Amino acid sequence: MVRRKQGLDASDVIGKSPRLERAIRAIESGEFSPGDAARFASIGHALRYLDHYMVSADFDSYYDAQRGIDARWQVPPAWTRASILNVARMAWFSSDRTIREYAEDIWHVPVHPSASPQLDNQREAKG
Repeated sequence: MVRRKQGLDASDVIGKSPRLERAIRAIESGEFSPGDAARFASIGHALRYLDHYMVSADFDSYYDAQRGIDARWQVPPAWTRASILNVARMAWFSSDRTIREYAEDIWHVPVHPSASPQLDNQREAKG
């Protein structure tokens, strides 16, 4: 929240992260789009100056978390344990409920009950 109040310009955090600076320069220079160097230039611009979703601001944390995941993946028992615990600790999920909540809370679309509440319950039980 504090970061967003400072504005969307991420130049300061990019300047502190050589790894992120190299990645953005590679995007802007066309390294990922041979033959069309400007194809992804707008992504570089957005990461530098329109970082609404804090992608640049959180890049180093994402990078560190991924390195931890990579290390755990190399130890199958640790990966298996983490995977099982992750699923076991996951809250109840229903795609029907989620879509209904998005419709109501985010899109403000009227939600009408279905013709068969029993069918809804069966669908939610399947998840």
